[in-house]
Amino acid sequence: MNIFSFLLLPVLFAAALFFLLAALYFLLLIPRFRSLDCGALMGYYYAHRGLHNLNEGVPENSMKAFRLAVEKGYGIELDVQLSADGVPVVFHDNTLARMCGVNRRVRELTLAELKALSLGGTKEQIPTFQEFLEMVDGRVPLIVEIKMEKWDARIPAAANELLKEYKGPYCIESFHPGALVWYRKHRPDVFRGQLCTNFNKEHLNHSLPYFLLGKMLTNIAARPDFIAYNWKYRNDLSRRICCDLYHALPVAWTIRSRQELDECRKDFQLFIFEGFEPDAGE
Repeated sequence: MNIFSFLLLPVLFAAALFFLLAALYFLLLIPRFRSLDCGALMGYYYAHRGLHNLNEGVPENSMKAFRLAVEKGYGIELDVQLSADGVPVVFHDNTLARMCGVNRRVRELTLAELKALSLGGTKEQIPTFQEFLEMVDGRVPLIVEIKMEKWDARIPAAANELLKEYKGPYCIESFHPGALVWYRKHRPDVFRGQLCTNFNKEHLNHSLPYFLLGKMLTNIAARPDFIAYNWKYRNDLSRRICCDLYHALPVAWTIRSRQELDECRKDFQLFIFEGFEPDAGE
């Protein structure tokens, strides 16, 4: 072996390793092939946790906020988790501190205990998912986020128990890929999406699990139909590959002004908003 060949070997090895890792990266990002028809979800703006404005006595994820969204023809994005006695309720945070002034987790209180609390100091209470579905009654499409701090199969199962009889258009999404894997196995007929952001930049979290979640390297197992991504990080390479190359439906969250909406129109097809009304004045 001459000196040239000896020097070339590390270069060839490095190039082979690079292409192998690149191929693996592209493989792990693959969403669902032949995605379901999502026509019933299109053409709507989605009110983030309902059309809420606490300054006007309308707290987020309240029946009042949901009624206002329905009345104005907006789709609704909402959050579902379980009470201590296993009832699906609509609430965003893991703890009750911000919205109810109680330093407990939602999953630690029974439905009766949750119903005794006030949302944001108003007369509004935490709704059950069933109450919400009965009120909307298919009039606008829904983006249902399955909330999980850690893997708990009871949560998607309980939400699905109510949704399987629901007649209106909806899809499900979650930050936890396990929820999508559950739906892939038990309800492959439901349009499902991976919620994501650049955790390194947004939360300054540089742990390996959050890096992998932010890069959506669990798609190979979850096989999402759409990617709901923090619009501020829309140029993330993984998001671009999923939506531009693999054609997963791009969904933007959370848009807080008409200017932000205009900024991201070319990169997304569905839009989750709060703090303004996209249709106002149009």
